[in-house]
Amino acid sequence: MPVKDPTAGFVCYRRKVLETMHLDRIHFVGYAFQIEMKYTAWCLGFKIQEIPITFKDRELGVSKMSLRIVREGILGVLQMRWWRMTGRLGR
Repeated sequence: MPVKDPTAGFVCYRRKVLETMHLDRIHFVGYAFQIEMKYTAWCLGFKIQEIPITFKDRELGVSKMSLRIVREGILGVLQMRWWRMTGRLGR
């Protein structure tokens, strides 16, 4: 997939993309949800365009990243690849 950061939070989808996807077949939440939505759109032949944003380093607070989120992201990517190979992704 031609994207540097598939977890980027601000995303716009054209109506045609959302109408083409079977949104009830999107499985993940959080970061993995963002990856699955982009990957599904790409697998369906839609163009993905990334516009980079540079964020200032965090000065206060803590990351929301947890082991569960990391695990979901890694395993989710493998699951999506399997779903695509078996024809079950987003259709």
